[in-house]
Amino acid sequence: MKNRNSAVGQIAFVIMLVLVMFIAGCGEKSTSSEEVSASPVTSTTPASSVAPTEAATASPVPKELYKVAQVTNWVAQPEHGGNYAALAKGFYKDAGLDMTITSGGPGINASALIASGKVQFGMGSTDEILLARENGIPIVAIMGTFQKSPQALIYHKGQAIKSYADLNGRKVYVSPGAGYWEYMKIKFDLGKVTEMKYNYELASFASDETSVVQGYITSEPYDLKIQGIETEYLLNSDSGFSPYGNLMYTTEDMIKNHPDQVRAFVEATIKGWEYYIANPKEINPVIQERNPDMPLEKMDYSAAAQIPLINGGDAATGGIGIMTKERWEAMNTQLVEVKLLKAPQDITKAYTTEFLPKK
Repeated sequence: MKNRNSAVGQIAFVIMLVLVMFIAGCGEKSTSSEEVSASPVTSTTPASSVAPTEAATASPVPKELYKVAQVTNWVAQPEHGGNYAALAKGFYKDAGLDMTITSGGPGINASALIASGKVQFGMGSTDEILLARENGIPIVAIMGTFQKSPQALIYHKGQAIKSYADLNGRKVYVSPGAGYWEYMKIKFDLGKVTEMKYNYELASFASDETSVVQGYITSEPYDLKIQGIETEYLLNSDSGFSPYGNLMYTTEDMIKNHPDQVRAFVEATIKGWEYYIANPKEINPVIQERNPDMPLEKMDYSAAAQIPLINGGDAATGGIGIMTKERWEAMNTQLVEVKLLKAPQDITKAYTTEFLPKK
């Protein structure tokens, strides 16, 4: 009896020790957070881990959550709708990711944040990826959100502009060195354009009916209509210069060392876009919480305007996020032709479709 009690005491001590170690281990891991934060996270270690017990064997074991972050290319807006839908509806969490979304914009170098490891996923365009790789930043595109970029050259309705060549003789407000603009100047012989630096305001354009301004068809036409100005536009992608817009990218290191997290991110983001396209009015208030300056009416306008740019083209058959070798090769060649790239880049390293759902 004495020996049995001693054995029982030893077993009880071991069990208590294991429980203490288990509880301490759980205390070192964070729980999932669905709040959007302006502070990027740096860890890709599990954010939560719960071991099953006898009392919980009837319930499914929660997935490990990995702390990751993404940075968008601007303040929160419908052009990021799928990402915010995936966050709000728990798609990232369901995929095992404890996600933080950080807003981008002027002064924020997203590719540098990604390359440094402070953020795991970024948002950009085909030309940005190729230019970054030439500069030694090893980022890789993993899904193409917009099959056609919403970027356009916007002009006052009624102006005699039917083609890009009709821009000659006008003031055009554009960002200096923009890839699409360098391409258009050569292809359409725009030597008679008065090139004006775009400075994120529309007053100069509004006051000059013959001028043209860069913008997004999901945004500026709405803002100008509110001012009583009707507009039309030339979509940049129709010029032949057609990068994927708001594509998502990560680093070579993430793909090599954390492919499961990359796949989870892509699949959850695509699911988010499918949900947002079907339910924009549900998600727009979530976006507005991050960007109170944008009215819901404008968000509704943007959401409707962007749908054919996201699920049209190759996405109509290949699904949201699809990218093709032909499109990447064309952009590679065009950037060399306009001397924005010194030499062609290896596109097999610039993008991958391995994480896209199979159709």
